Amino acid sequence: MSDFNHKKYRPFPSAAKPNRRWPDCVIESAPTWCSVDLRDGNQALIEPMNSKQKMDMFQLLVDIGFKEIEIGFPAASQTDFDFIRQLIEQKLIPDDVTIQVLTQAREPLISRSFESLKGARSAIIHLYNSTSTIQRERVFKLSRNKIKDIAINGATLIRDFANQQTDTEWQFQYSPESFTQTEMDYAIEVCNAVVDIWQPTPKKKVILNLPATVEVSTPNVYADQIETFNDKIAYRDCITISLHTHNDRGCGVAAAELGIMAGADRIEGTLLGNGERTGNMDIITMAMNLYSQGIDPKLNLSKMDLMINVIERCTQLPVHPRHPYAGELVFAAFSGSHQDAINKCLAIDEQERPIKGIDFPWQVAYLPIDPRDIGRTYQEVIRINSQSGKGGIAYVLEQNYGLVLPRWLQVDFSPHVQKHAEESGEEVSTEVIHTLFQNTYLNVDKAIKMERYQASRINDYDQLTALLVVNGNHIEISSSGLGLLDAFIGGINSKINHKLVLVDYSEHTLGKDEKADAITYVQLSIDGHRCCGVGCSDDIVGASFQAVLNAIVRDNIICNKNHLLGAITNAHAYISRSSCCLP
Repeated sequence: MSDFNHKKYRPFPSAAKPNRRWPDCVIESAPTWCSVDLRDGNQALIEPMNSKQKMDMFQLLVDIGFKEIEIGFPAASQTDFDFIRQLIEQKLIPDDVTIQVLTQAREPLISRSFESLKGARSAIIHLYNSTSTIQRERVFKLSRNKIKDIAINGATLIRDFANQQTDTEWQFQYSPESFTQTEMDYAIEVCNAVVDIWQPTPKKKVILNLPATVEVSTPNVYADQIETFNDKIAYRDCITISLHTHNDRGCGVAAAELGIMAGADRIEGTLLGNGERTGNMDIITMAMNLYSQGIDPKLNLSKMDLMINVIERCTQLPVHPRHPYAGELVFAAFSGSHQDAINKCLAIDEQERPIKGIDFPWQVAYLPIDPRDIGRTYQEVIRINSQSGKGGIAYVLEQNYGLVLPRWLQVDFSPHVQKHAEESGEEVSTEVIHTLFQNTYLNVDKAIKMERYQASRINDYDQLTALLVVNGNHIEISSSGLGLLDAFIGGINSKINHKLVLVDYSEHTLGKDEKADAITYVQLSIDGHRCCGVGCSDDIVGASFQAVLNAIVRDNIICNKNHLLGAITNAHAYISRSSCCLP
């Protein structure tokens, strides 16, 4: 029999709940957040944080805006105990931040926890014991009443110790560990017994934290559990319902979101979801999910790269490149159709936003949020590989180098980039794309150069004489036309046995002042064959002429037969350089 045997598992039972309300609820505001990076996240690291890393992580959490931070398990770790004392004695905890510590329901551990918190302005004592059927029957081998007694005794000790340290503003928190695997009636029974000891009021609430210590069901089942608990727990107006989901099924964020819809008030989690096994609930993802729906997450996540740097340094865990919002590639589009859609939408947004205001709705295909909101730039939005399309290539050239490629030039250039990507087998950087563009259109092999030209206008026609340099030899062309470019192409046609026709033309400057270079793009038809050329110069007429010459050299029909080379003469006319507007 195969070891891969699904028959030894049973589906998690769902409750019959015909009157569930949460599916119709909408999250309209952020929950209270509590970071457990320094406790739950830290205990899951291969190498737990040292004192310096703990301090850096604590400062990051404060800077982001957390008002409740679980900073350790002082009774189980001397490092945690010393860190807590350092924060308190050196007055490093802001007045609007409440620290939280975890303890089991045993007198020596509770005593040690209170000792660690001497002198704290405010603190949350987080008591827990496991209540699930599996833990009761297979681990502790205790009855329901015995497990409940552990919780009651722990709550009593916490109440009594708090009464002895009245300089601190205390808040009490209880977690029935493995809540999701605990019978609902029993979970409520134990929590009510704990709350009876603590006697909360609407102004001095107790936190009841309901952990999905192991994720065992779909998120909707968890939401049903939270709504049932919310409806049946005593002292509801004196209680903050908190959630602590894990990610064993990959649904930690979804379970937390549905739990908020089901009536919870508070969320415990870690930055980027670091935690035991597959991890804790990812606060960054959930907070950014709210942000993407127009809800203030009450956390400042605008400096994502800085946050990632601190998190990776402290945890020694790399961030996956596809991690929601935080990953290096989450705003990168490799598909050509995606790139083209992003490019078009971004162009519209850049036109409309200055007119309609900064609150104008974000509507960009494939990008749920504006990358700039979290400190990213559009230069990083689109990356190019062998599957990329012309839209993405055009976008990076425009954003990084000011090159506004017309559509027909995008079509012409895209195969060159794709060929390079296929041959290299790697992602093509923006710098490489720019170099490919220059080598393809500007630094052409055996280029024909414009040495001088002279222009005049007679009877509404532009007269042009120009001196070209081909392989070190000179050729003079002379012609007239409706515009200088028309005259220039007519002069070239008079020297070759092929017909050149200007199909498309585009131009723009590469800067914002009169000294900026001009760049021109031309598409020629040479005996019905299309060919593109680009020219760049401080003189827009000269740039246009050079674009035509570069297109001719790039076209195999002319270059292979050397018609221009065969037509070279040794003309030596003085031709002065002039400038004139093109039609």
